Amino acid sequence: MYKIALIVSTISAFSPLILSHAHAETLNYNVVNIQAEAEREISNDLMHATLYIEKSNKQPAPLATELNQRMNQALATAKHYPQVKLETGAQSTYPIYDSENRKLKEWRGRSEIRLESGDFKAASQLIAELQQHFQVSSINFSVSEQKRKKVENELMLEASKNFQQRADTMSKAWHKSGYQLVSLNINTNHYGSPMPRMAMMKAASDAVPEQAVAAGESKISVTANGSIQFK
Repeated sequence: MYKIALIVSTISAFSPLILSHAHAETLNYNVVNIQAEAEREISNDLMHATLYIEKSNKQPAPLATELNQRMNQALATAKHYPQVKLETGAQSTYPIYDSENRKLKEWRGRSEIRLESGDFKAASQLIAELQQHFQVSSINFSVSEQKRKKVENELMLEASKNFQQRADTMSKAWHKSGYQLVSLNINTNHYGSPMPRMAMMKAASDAVPEQAVAAGESKISVTANGSIQFK
């Protein structure tokens, strides 16, 4: 009885390993890796801009007052453009020293504002008004999240269909009756367009010209890669 029990116990202990090994061999038999893609270029529909004001003063208090006044004016101006989202950005005040004797020369302050809008005309008009006191640090464009998700969902379907077509083609090429899906990974990529060109268009009532912009395009791609097993 002891020997029989020992034999049964040994088989029970090793049987999962045997089954696992057998399953691995079955899974790796006639397995093919396939990759398919789908991509599309779409127009950027969001405009982003960063503007800043930089001032100097012998004393930090009046410097801060001047910067705050300009920022408040900018926020008041932006209220006339409800299509444009405006928010304050980084702010800093730092001392400037004389290069010769290293004594404190003055204080310099910098404040930023950032804007975002899908209405390029309104955003350009606001930038033109703000440039009476602010300078443009950067202007760039992107695809809105809502539009990006919509296109990605469409491309996922397209990439999946391309994957199936390649799987069918491979099955026929190897004279197999069909296949079963082993694994499938879906990855999305978003490539921004190069920095767009800016043209200057004379504004109707402002000394600073309004910018006519070309938003450019971005490329969105979806990759479907995985494994199939021939039947």
